[in-house]
Amino acid sequence: MAGAELEDRDWQRLDKWLWCARFMKARSDCAGLVGEGAVRINRQPTDKAHARLRIGDVLTVAIRGEVRVMRVLALAARRGPAAAARTLYEEIA
Repeated sequence: MAGAELEDRDWQRLDKWLWCARFMKARSDCAGLVGEGAVRINRQPTDKAHARLRIGDVLTVAIRGEVRVMRVLALAARRGPAAAARTLYEEIA
């Protein structure tokens, strides 16, 4: 299978997942957040918006003056309402 066929099934671009999970209003803003180094995947810093995110990964996101840590529960088929976005992850205290 080609990478495009596996995307959104086995993995998802980090910027796309953040956008679908409604962390920012625009996908380009999500890519900018990653580019600033404000996101870690499984404790590893990344500045690549195209980084592959998988179910079970733990994200650390510095956003709006706070640090949020969450486990990815699902990949998004599309950007939906806020209630659906909250089912994509669980917050880790």
